[in-house]
Amino acid sequence: MNDIELSKDLVQDVFVKVWNNKTPFESELAIKTYLYRSVRNKCFDVLKSKDFKSKSKLTDYDLSVIESESFYEKEIFIEEVSRIIDTAVNTLPKKCAVIIKLSLKGLCNTQISEELSVSISTVKAQKRIAYQKLRPLLKQSVLSLCFCVFNRFFY
Repeated sequence: MNDIELSKDLVQDVFVKVWNNKTPFESELAIKTYLYRSVRNKCFDVLKSKDFKSKSKLTDYDLSVIESESFYEKEIFIEEVSRIIDTAVNTLPKKCAVIIKLSLKGLCNTQISEELSVSISTVKAQKRIAYQKLRPLLKQSVLSLCFCVFNRFFY
C-alpha cells in the first residue's frame, strides 16, 4: 500500500469513528481540532509501528521532531493559511487566478508571460487587479488567524 492510500485509510478511520460515536461538537473549531489531532495520533501510531519502522528510514530523532507540538502547530497553520489563500484566489476572475497561482508557484513575470503567451504588462496588470481584490478578502482572515495564534500562545 502506498502512502496516499494509507493516509486516506487513516483519515477515513477517524471519520468513521466520529460517525459511529455521534460525537457532539460545540463549534467548527472544535471539530477541526478533534479531527486534526485524531488523524495526527493515528499517523503517529503507524510511524511507531514495528512494521513501518522496518520499511522506513526514519530515525528516532526524525520521529521526535515530527511528534513535537510546534511541528504539528506549524503544519496546521501552514495548511490553514494555504486553504484561505486558495479559497480567496479561486474567487478571482479566471485570468487573474491563473496568473496568481503561477506566481505563488514561484514563477517570475517573464516566465508567466511566456507560459501563458501574454505580454509582461498584461501579467503585471492582472496581478495588480488580483492584489486589489485579494487584500480585502484576506485581511479579515489574516486578522482571525493572528487572533487565534495570539490566544494560543499567550493564554
